[in-house]
Order: sequence, then C-alpha cells, then structure tokens
Amino acid sequence: MTTPRRPGNPGERRERPAAPQQRRTGERPRGPRDQPPKAAAKPSGAARAAGRPPTRRPAPAKRPAAARRPAARPPARRLRLADPKRRLRVVTIALAVVFSIFAGRLVQIQLVDSSALAADASTYRYVEVTLPANRGSITTADGVALATTVDAYDITADPTMFTPEALHIPDGPEQAADLLAPILNMPRDKVIAKLRTPKTKGITVAPQQSPQTRNQITDLQTALTKKVDTKACRAQKQQAAKPVGQGGRSSIDDACANPLVGIFSKETSSRVYPADGLASNLVGFVNSEGTGAGGLELQYQKLLAGQAGHRTSAVSGGQPIPTGSGTTQQDAVPGSDVRLTINQDIQWAAQRAITDQVSTAGAEKGYVIVQDVKSGQVLAMATSPGFNPNDLSTATADQLGNPALQDAYEPGSTAKLMTMSAVLDTGSATWDSHVTVPGTLQRADRVFHDDVDHDTWYLTLAGVLAKSSNIGTIEAAEHLGKDQQQSNQILGGYLQKFGIGQPSGLGFPGETRGILANPADWKGSQQYTIPFGQGLSVNALQATSVFSTIANGGVRVAPSLVAGVTGPDGRYTPAAAPAQTRVVKPETAKTVSEMLESVVTDEQGTGNAAQIPGYRVAGKTGTANRVDPKTGKYNGYTASFIGFAPADAPRVTVSCVIQNPVNGHFGGQLCGPVFKQVMEFTLKTLQVPPSGSAAPNLPVDWKP
Repeated sequence: MTTPRRPGNPGERRERPAAPQQRRTGERPRGPRDQPPKAAAKPSGAARAAGRPPTRRPAPAKRPAAARRPAARPPARRLRLADPKRRLRVVTIALAVVFSIFAGRLVQIQLVDSSALAADASTYRYVEVTLPANRGSITTADGVALATTVDAYDITADPTMFTPEALHIPDGPEQAADLLAPILNMPRDKVIAKLRTPKTKGITVAPQQSPQTRNQITDLQTALTKKVDTKACRAQKQQAAKPVGQGGRSSIDDACANPLVGIFSKETSSRVYPADGLASNLVGFVNSEGTGAGGLELQYQKLLAGQAGHRTSAVSGGQPIPTGSGTTQQDAVPGSDVRLTINQDIQWAAQRAITDQVSTAGAEKGYVIVQDVKSGQVLAMATSPGFNPNDLSTATADQLGNPALQDAYEPGSTAKLMTMSAVLDTGSATWDSHVTVPGTLQRADRVFHDDVDHDTWYLTLAGVLAKSSNIGTIEAAEHLGKDQQQSNQILGGYLQKFGIGQPSGLGFPGETRGILANPADWKGSQQYTIPFGQGLSVNALQATSVFSTIANGGVRVAPSLVAGVTGPDGRYTPAAAPAQTRVVKPETAKTVSEMLESVVTDEQGTGNAAQIPGYRVAGKTGTANRVDPKTGKYNGYTASFIGFAPADAPRVTVSCVIQNPVNGHFGGQLCGPVFKQVMEFTLKTLQVPPSGSAAPNLPVDWKP
C-alpha cells in the first residue's frame, strides 16, 4: 500500500524523518514534553526564486543543552534458519528405520528363535561338569594292591597355537616335538602329527601321564618362558606383530621362541598295576577310558567304578561366577575295593613254576590253580604266557584272556577219578576188586589201547587208577548199570554232580562251562571214551574242583575268587558262603583218596615225580589227545597233574595243565614237577604240618 504524498511544489524535496534513537537500559521514556524542538523548515527553491521571504516559524524557547548521547549501534544481522519442516521429516524417517530394526529383532527373539535362544542362554549361563569317581582297588587276600588308581595328567595341546602366525616361527610343531617326544616316550612324528591337527583347539597328545612326567614338562615350560623374556625378544615379538611392509618381520629367532606355549595338562587319574604281570590274566585290564575291558576289571566294573558326581555352576565368558546363584553339586561316590582270595606269595610261586615249564616244554601255554579244599577259595590262578597290564602294546589278543577258565579241553586220565568214585559209591566194585586188563579191547567201532603196549594185566581197581589204564576204566564203568545205557545215565549223573558241564559260579567273563553231552545221546565209541576223559571237555578250575571235592570228604564247595568288598564308607562286607553239595559218601571219598596215593607212591604209579618228602600226596596224571581249537581236529597233547596234600588231612589242591608241549607230552613227566614245586611252597607258606602217618600203599595188582 502506497502512502499518499502531501501536496506541494513539484520540485520540493521531502525530508526523511530521522530514525528514532534507541533507549538505553534504565532510561525513563520520554513524553511529549521531553521531545527536542524541531528545526524550522527551509523555504523551497520555488519560494526563493520568487523573492518571497520564506515563512518562518517562531523560535521556541531555548532550553538547557542536553547531554550528548553516543551514536546508535547498527542493527544486528539476523541468522537465517533452515526449513524446520524438512528437518522434521528427516528425523522422523531415521527414527522409523531404527525402530523398525528393533521391532524386527524383537520379533525374531521372542517368536522365531525364542526356544533356541532360551536353550543357548541356559547352556552358557549354567555349565555342568562331571566329577569322576575314584575307581576301587583290587587286592590280594592280605590287602596287597594288584590294581589301583593314582593321580595322573592328560597332556593336551592347542594346535592353533603352533601355526607360523601364532609362534612366529615356521617349524613350531617340530621344535615342540623335539622337546616332548623323549619325555612322553612317543615317536617324534606322532607328536608332530597331533600338533598339526587342523580345525581344532584341543587335542590330547598323551593321556594319563604320571605326575613326574607332567612336572618335567612344566619345568621345561617355565625355563623357556624365562629364557625368552628379554628386551630383545620382546622387541622381536612386537615387530613380528606388524606387517612386513610397515617395518615388521616375518619371523623371530629360534632363541626367542617358546614352542611349548600351547601345551597344557589336565588332571585325571590312571589305572596302575603295582605287581605288573602278577595275576594279570585273572585281574584283567581297563581300556583307555578307564573302563574295565577284561578279567575281574570287567566283571566287577559297576562295583569298582563307583558313581560319578556332577557340579552345575553359573559361568560368564567361560569362567565361573564366584557369587553366581544356582550352583549345585553332587559329590562322586568312590568305587568299592574288591579283596580277592588270592595269596600273593603262592600266586608268585605258581606263576614262576608254570612259566618256566611252558618254556622248557616248548608248549603253547599252561596254567596252575591252587584251591583251599575246605573253603573252595582259589589261592592262586597262574597262566603262561601272561601280559603286563601296564603296557598292553606288548601283548597279543590271545594273551589277554584267562585260559585257566576260558579253555575247554579234554581232561584225559584225570577224569578217571570221577569214574572210580561212581563205581565205588554205587557199590559196583571195591578198591581191591580184580580187573583183568587185556592189551586191546574192542568196543563199538573202535579198538582201545592203553598208553603203553602190554600183555594182559591183572590189576586191582586201585591198580587200574594207579597205572591209568583206559581199558580197565572202561571195564569198571560197564558195571555201573544193568546195561550200557543205564551205566551211561549213572556215570553222567555223577559227572554233573562233580560240576562238569555246569557253570563254576564265578561268573568270570568268557568262562567256559565245558562240554558234556546228555547221557542219552552218548553213542558209539563216545560212551566208552568218556569214562577215561575223552569226549567231554572241562576248564582247569572244574577239573581242580573235582579233586577238592574228594579231598573235602565228598562235599563239593563252589569255587570262589572274591573274599569280600570294602564299600565307599569303609565298611568291609565278606562274600556270601559258597554253596556246598555232597557228591559221594565220605567213605567213598576216603577210599578214592587212598587209591590216588598209590598213583604217587607205588613204583608202578604214573605220578612218582609229585612226591613231597614228609607229606602224603594224592594225585592223578593226565595225558589226553588235544583238540586244536582252530581246526577242530586232534593235534598234539594236553599234559596234566592234579593232586592234594596232605592226603591224610587235605588242605590244598594244586592242578597243572600244559597245552601242546613239544619236549615230552606225559602228564607225570611235565606237570608232576610243577605240582611238587608249587605244593611244597604252598604248604610252607600256609605252615601246614607234615603228615602224621604213612601212606596205605594199596596193592595195585593180583596174581591169577
């Protein structure tokens, strides 16, 4: 809108009114009276030209001059602001994007991955650690440890710490192997291979090492750490951390390298066998995980192992939280200690004797068992060859078993004891019954012979046993019943009562129960070979138990190996009393015992090598054709001798069995001396007094 001009002359110039002065702070505002007087207007140019005097306004009354004010400040420059609407739009969009991301992540956590994340959170927040239980010990009857557990360490490594980038040397695994291999007794190449294992941060280099081995490695690590902790070595490591193009270096000097920095140790336990190979075939062994894998270690795995505990604790970043809540712990329950019936000294003597004889005879293997005739407890069970459970790498698969319980062999003439017991117990004959023994005997589809060729023998029943006549035994067994079938049934019943074809009751892993066919199935020549110990099979403990039954007055006591168990609470619990079964009458057992003495004492007997000065000995030799387990055919011999002493007051039974000997094959020749050696030592160890009476020396023959 345009302000109208006041009318006047066309050439008259209009004066712009002066800008109002700014009022100072605290200055009183001016009223109309305080305004300064206005100057009189000058006459316009047209009025001057016309000669007219200019019109003058009367001069106002003079006032005192006012104080001069400072010049007014120039007006401040105003800042131009951005468009607020545009800024608001940008901020709104940015916030919308951020909140959209948050919303999407929230949906993923709460809906999509909620279960998995909850499980992961629980896993990483609470960690359960297994607390292993100490494995129980296996001891002899007098508490000497045959198997026990000691502190050990697993030597481990982090292969990622042996790379050239980590160690700053090109051959870290090789340098570490040079130091570790001699200590760990491992091949250098094997150590290198473990340290170069790809894609893993943890590997066991050598498990279950002794504290001494661990200390050697720790001391070496400490020495290396001190050696490389110098100013020069630290400078090299700082340079190696930089790229080569930026003044760094590709490797450090060997003198500044610590190749064992990635080696660690983890506390664990180790199963050791202080007696090395003593009773190893009986005790057994554990595998690399410490679990029973053979023998009694396997049989009593659950009892020995105990019960592992566990600890659950809160962690953060892999480290326990000291004040974390929710920590629970269930302590491990140690395994029980198993005390055997084995006598350490007798076991040692038996093992030495059979090992020497197996070597002398060039045999495949052999075993000796010593049994207490009254209690049935096994005092020794030795085999050869054996093994050292502390070093299974030197043992073959065949050596890791216990052939005394796992081999099924034909007993031969030692089984004649059961036939004679049946004949006497049924009253079919007496010890002095006359038996005419021809040189050969035709039965079924076979012609039978004795071990030695002979003319007709005129023997007593005691003589048949003393001279170990197969033909005489067949003739005696035929009198058990009215016919051969009945005789078979009667003899079969006695064999079963003696424990043949039956489990021994030990429950030992892999134990054989032997082979005894049903008497109704004895056909052809088998019904004539079984009486003298061919056509049936036993294990060595079964054969030993037969003689212990006679020595115990005709009562069979089930064999036992475990005397008792000491639980985690330290309380000892003896084993239950073994089962007892009467097999023959006491008088039968006494007579058979006297007949067995003739085998040892009579000059015609086959067991003269088993005589022990001062003690009456009753026993029987055995020489049987051996069935080769690989071919199932007869090949070689089984030589044996089983007996007890003192015969007048029996205390222990000792059996010896040698399989497939080369240098000789008769039982009296090979096992008689072993029996004597072991029995003498046992009687002295147990402080058994000598016999108080002479042997009866029953007649073995008669004159027609």
